[in-house]
Amino acid sequence: LHRGGLAERLCRLQNRERSAISFWRHRCVSEAEIPPDKSGILIVKILEVFEECTMQVAVCEQLEESPAATDSSDFVTSTAEPVLKVLFTRETAAHLKSGPQDIIHIYPPWQKLLLRNTNVPVIMNTYFSQKVLRGEHFEAKEKTHGSAKKLIRKNIVSLAHTFRLNDPEDDRAQGSSENQVVCVAESTQMRTKGDSEQQPLALSAVNDSLLEMVESQGAVGWREVQVRVAVQRVYCLPAREGVRCQAQENNSAHAASSINSHHPRRGLFCRLCLLVQDAYGMFSEVQLQFLDSAEDVDQYCRRWEGKFCCLAGMKVVQRATRARTLGLFSLIDSLWPPVVPVKVPGQSQDSEMMTTDLPPPSFCYILTVQSGEIHMKVDEEEEISNLYQPPVVHGLKEIFQIDGCNVRCSFWARVLYLRLQTKHSVPINQREIWLFVTDLTLQNLAPVVPKVVAVSVAASCVLSTEVAEALTVASRFVFFRDALWGKGRIICVERTVLLLQKPLLYSAAGADLSELTGPVKLDELDSTTQANSICTVRGTVVGVDESTAYSWPTCDRCGNGKLELYPQDSKLLYCNQCAEVVISPVTKMQLEVFLSCPSRSQSTVKVKVWYKMRLFVLINMLLSLQSYEVRSVLGKEVGFRSCYVRAASSHPDCVGLEEIVLL
Repeated sequence: LHRGGLAERLCRLQNRERSAISFWRHRCVSEAEIPPDKSGILIVKILEVFEECTMQVAVCEQLEESPAATDSSDFVTSTAEPVLKVLFTRETAAHLKSGPQDIIHIYPPWQKLLLRNTNVPVIMNTYFSQKVLRGEHFEAKEKTHGSAKKLIRKNIVSLAHTFRLNDPEDDRAQGSSENQVVCVAESTQMRTKGDSEQQPLALSAVNDSLLEMVESQGAVGWREVQVRVAVQRVYCLPAREGVRCQAQENNSAHAASSINSHHPRRGLFCRLCLLVQDAYGMFSEVQLQFLDSAEDVDQYCRRWEGKFCCLAGMKVVQRATRARTLGLFSLIDSLWPPVVPVKVPGQSQDSEMMTTDLPPPSFCYILTVQSGEIHMKVDEEEEISNLYQPPVVHGLKEIFQIDGCNVRCSFWARVLYLRLQTKHSVPINQREIWLFVTDLTLQNLAPVVPKVVAVSVAASCVLSTEVAEALTVASRFVFFRDALWGKGRIICVERTVLLLQKPLLYSAAGADLSELTGPVKLDELDSTTQANSICTVRGTVVGVDESTAYSWPTCDRCGNGKLELYPQDSKLLYCNQCAEVVISPVTKMQLEVFLSCPSRSQSTVKVKVWYKMRLFVLINMLLSLQSYEVRSVLGKEVGFRSCYVRAASSHPDCVGLEEIVLL
């Protein structure tokens, strides 16, 4: 807000107004009586209540105190203006919990509005209002009808009708009885004397505009109206810590078994979400139920994506803007412009008035369910919506040629190697994962783009247990949907989905999606090799870094590397996992050797080799044959080995490698 501007002044005024209302209500409750000053009080009896444009409209009879009455609660009908229309905001109506036959005291500063062409005044600014509770009559009524729910008529008024922008068909629909709906009030109310039966909950005709629903029903939600949308994407978002703890309490047994698992991403609590689009092209993110993991997201994607869905019982969590939620809008931008012409608000919806030439959305409503109740109906038998845009699958070569930043992309690739971020200060379930992938477009390419590229999986990207386990066992083809491309990197972030199967619907965009059948080729180490990549290396051993070499004993049964001295005999080792003495420990070692590589002859190439790696076995064998003399391995040739590039610099010209085993 601009300092001293109109918006800032209005915000301060609204804050003072809310504080004054809260203080006045608190004073009334604490004193348990009507304020003694009755000057300017408007006394009304409610005859009828209905809701319109988020306001509660009460048709009232104006009362005044009888001069001959001895009880201050005795009133007679006013002769000046017997009938009034009183407007209550949603917050005031919820506070009053009023219904027909209730008597309300309205305190200044209420205002009277006289409209042309009508003789019924409208009373506004009714924040300082109080319901009169009248002794025995109220108690008897509360005892008889206290548990009943009050039925309130709601008038649905479209914005197009309000601004006189609708076409004749809308006018006919506006007058239909479907727009008059009955809903159950949220609070428990007394029923009127003539109410003999409670009417069932009824839903209005289905709307097709998200914006109109939010504007007409308010941010706190709607229960008795529906909006029809197309499901563009299904995904899971990680639950925030506070919500995660609360949901875990509700599902403690199941959640505990998931969270105690040792996989870095297994058991991540998440929330099922939909990205939906209405007939006007507007998007909303709908947050549904919490899940212990993203196990069923593949099933939901296959069942719901591309289908029409009717939403009810939603409330607005946030009005997201492009500046605040770049990730959400990068996904929306990938679905823009619409594939078919969409309706234009305020215009006749003839085919000539529908268009795809619209600017991308600048805001998006994030919706959630009310009180844990999910009112969503997906017509799985219906045909695919013409608004649906399936993921466009590209080859990795094509993705690396895209100009731009924060562009969503989808691809089908084979995962060759997985590496977990090694920052020990970060919890294991929040660490970044690097997946090294390739496809046919990279394997058959001239050396312009690496044959294997790194894909970063951020902690905010929810992986299903099936995918997480598959990636640690063997090399698999994985479908990456809606990953983020920018600045030469592919990142899996929020709203990115990883699947082990291709989706039922996708657009190939001319890409060759054939799967690799032969052996995978890696780039050989050269002057263009960058850090955080994988390559093959060959050369001659020119040295061993004895200062960094070390060894440690491990259990010959379970492989535990944290052995302790046996308390009863310090010459023996003890394994806590097996709870037994280790008689024949297996010694493991780590070595770092220097290689002279013909493909990078001017560089210092240092390779870290671990126990049981092929290069380690070779060097260790040679060392053991020569009583661990370093001279015995110098000059030995090393064939092609797969390595991870830990570091690469030009000043000084050196490369740090680590021998790895591909999946």
